Amino acid sequence: MKRDKILGERKIIELIVSRLDRMPTMPIPFGDDVSAYDLGNEKVAVLKTDMLVGKTDIPPGMSVWNAARKAVVMNISDFAAKGVKPLAVLVSLGLPPDITKKDIEQIGNGLNAGSREYGTFVVGGDTGEATDLIISVMVFGLAQKEEVVLRSGAKPGDILAVTGLFGKTSAGLRLLLGDHKASKSVQSVLVDSVYMPSARLPEGLALAQSKGVSASIDSSDGLAWSLREMGQASHVGFVINYVPVAEEAKKFAIANKLDVWDLTFYGGEEYELVVTVKPESWKKAECAVKNAGGQLLRIGRVIADKEIFAEVGRERRNIEPRGYEHLIR
Repeated sequence: MKRDKILGERKIIELIVSRLDRMPTMPIPFGDDVSAYDLGNEKVAVLKTDMLVGKTDIPPGMSVWNAARKAVVMNISDFAAKGVKPLAVLVSLGLPPDITKKDIEQIGNGLNAGSREYGTFVVGGDTGEATDLIISVMVFGLAQKEEVVLRSGAKPGDILAVTGLFGKTSAGLRLLLGDHKASKSVQSVLVDSVYMPSARLPEGLALAQSKGVSASIDSSDGLAWSLREMGQASHVGFVINYVPVAEEAKKFAIANKLDVWDLTFYGGEEYELVVTVKPESWKKAECAVKNAGGQLLRIGRVIADKEIFAEVGRERRNIEPRGYEHLIR
């Protein structure tokens, strides 16, 4: 029998979705950061589920407490991108036979820590036996339909912005997985970015309330891929004039003779928000994020041509549509 070629996560999702009946009143289309159910009276129930698997998602040195907390954070991050407050969390655990009592306690503590950090609670779930540790989290919330910020609203002329700098997690993973070097201070920051990620929930809620954001996406699959996904959903392209790279990532790139652009655009798991803002609303949006304790960095603009490239000084580079993808080796 001829073996199928490696499909990859995105092709698998495409194949499954093509075989599903579409809900007649589907408030948010397949492929956005979250899903939703229409409750009537312009209200929607907002849903998100994502899983963390030990073998592929837990790097060396990460405790099960960190892993459980991260499983919550990565779901909350998608709510942040839509400007929706999470209200409740469900958790399903696949547990290997050799898991210890201490591990179970730490998983519970990590799930609680992640949930309480963002003002919500774990309200139930399921457990079962598995060959590897699986932490599958589902988050629930409520919102006014028109207030949910989709990926599909970006317009030519809108400002492209992000809520933070990039490259730290990509560099941190390289430190944990390979033979790379960094000073103690840089190493501490990079590794901490992997073990203790943060969702930009206050910033996302503030941006949605400002009503100046035309499109938004979470950057967990990498900045380049997030731009590609938002561009496709909005039928636009982007030109980047400022590369939002963290200083620690710059130092790491220099020390290890790596391309800092590669760390910035193609890493992933930063959980920053990538947004487009109407020009007339920029000051209001920027102020809203600042008041929420964050920052909004202007990195470029939306263009009509469906291409993504960076133009910084005399240097121009095409931003390739690639990022992390499960089931690709």
